[in-house]
Amino acid sequence: MSARKKSRNRRKKSLLVRFLRTPAGKVCLALLIVGFTIGALTATYYYLHFARLTDEKLATGPIGHTAVLYAAPEKVMVGDRRTMEEVVAHLRRAGYSESRRNRIGWYHLRPDAVEIFPGKDSAFPGEDAVIFFEGDRVSKIISLRDNTERTIYYLEPELITSLFNRSREKRLLVRFEDLPKHLVNAILAAEDKRFFQHAGFDPIRIIKGAYVNLKAGRIREGASTLTMQVAGDIWLDRSQRTWSRKLAEMLITLQLERKLTKEQIFEYYANQIYLGHVGSFAIHGFGQAAQAYFNKHVRDLTLPEAALLAGLPRGPGLYNPFRNPERARARRNWVLKQMLESEMISEREYAVAVESPLNVVRGATDTGEAPYFVDMVNDWLRQQFSEYDFQSHSFRVDTTLDPRLQKDAVEAMRLGLKEIDERCRRLGRTPENGWPPIQAALVALDPHTGAVKAVVGGRSYAQSQLNRALAKRPPGSVFKPFVYAAALNTAVEGGPLVFTPQTR
Repeated sequence: MSARKKSRNRRKKSLLVRFLRTPAGKVCLALLIVGFTIGALTATYYYLHFARLTDEKLATGPIGHTAVLYAAPEKVMVGDRRTMEEVVAHLRRAGYSESRRNRIGWYHLRPDAVEIFPGKDSAFPGEDAVIFFEGDRVSKIISLRDNTERTIYYLEPELITSLFNRSREKRLLVRFEDLPKHLVNAILAAEDKRFFQHAGFDPIRIIKGAYVNLKAGRIREGASTLTMQVAGDIWLDRSQRTWSRKLAEMLITLQLERKLTKEQIFEYYANQIYLGHVGSFAIHGFGQAAQAYFNKHVRDLTLPEAALLAGLPRGPGLYNPFRNPERARARRNWVLKQMLESEMISEREYAVAVESPLNVVRGATDTGEAPYFVDMVNDWLRQQFSEYDFQSHSFRVDTTLDPRLQKDAVEAMRLGLKEIDERCRRLGRTPENGWPPIQAALVALDPHTGAVKAVVGGRSYAQSQLNRALAKRPPGSVFKPFVYAAALNTAVEGGPLVFTPQTR
């Protein structure tokens, strides 16, 4: 039997050799060699092309350099009414943590004091110090540089926001080490469970996705890994859905896996991914999303908050917690379920998290980012430094904004408008009756320097970006509040009832 097979194989080989010796066989062989050579050269060309493209992007920064705005340093004085918790909260918002490896800075808590140590990436050359508290007041400040007492100490300035581009995309760049472990796990559970094991492509996921899609008769499950998403979103046009784009995505994926660590790839993903619209801004990256949805730094996210954000990439509009809270809750709980099945969280953690409310903060952009102030700074920078592209370079812009005073200004505006709205309602002057909603503006200045400390330009930045604090008005109308204030003050103090320039 084996002899017959050998004989049959020899006959086939002889037939193939005789065919290749014929003119038609020689043509086919030549075409095969030419086709293989062209294919190899084409593959090499595109591989080198995308290798060069990847190197150029990595050299300049795939996401681009984002200019960022910082508030003024926070001044702490002996005798201030301020608790230790408030100082620690400020330090955390400024990027500090209790880890000594934190390059911005770290702190250590004592029963009655907090030790502060600015790091290498601190915004200004602050000094190590200890701030002591008695109840809700600052009792003493000691410099660790020379162990002497200070009456004033300046805390690290808070990051306000990044400057948005013409597409009104906003992002706050974060590092991999800034991301809490439960957020990393939530993203992996929702998007790519084997990210740290595969080499850019996940064969198991590809086979599973193909089976699910064939069974459903339509595309229900994708097979793109986090690396493939980074390659597609940063290097390629997202609007294209062609085979050539998919091939380019695969070649760039190979380059990224070869040139970057898994942590670096994850960091790019965490800073680039689109996570919905809040107000007039497109939110990109988990750093900006934490601010926009929860008004907090990404490192302070809780487990259910992290799961909610991790569920957004598949449908930022569909799962928007402001517009579709029930869908957002269901998606969040699905992510938590995936984490439980992957043994990333315990049964108890899962049970507590799925029962948690969404806790999203409406108006976080208005209160947390001082948007009218940021617009004012943005416009001023364009006017004064038109030759600079502030949306494409890593400029650091220090401002005079006082975050605490800004939050107080927003709250004062809210309470004032609430009272005026109630008066208008009693008079029948409501939007339902054809009356426009009442608007207001507030500006707080340092009387000694003229520095702008807080700006609120309207009722809601999400509804209207017009900064009424900067709107031009007749000078007489602008001056009236000062005249009336002086008159009222004269009456209160018991001065002459007749108000004239001489009596003031």
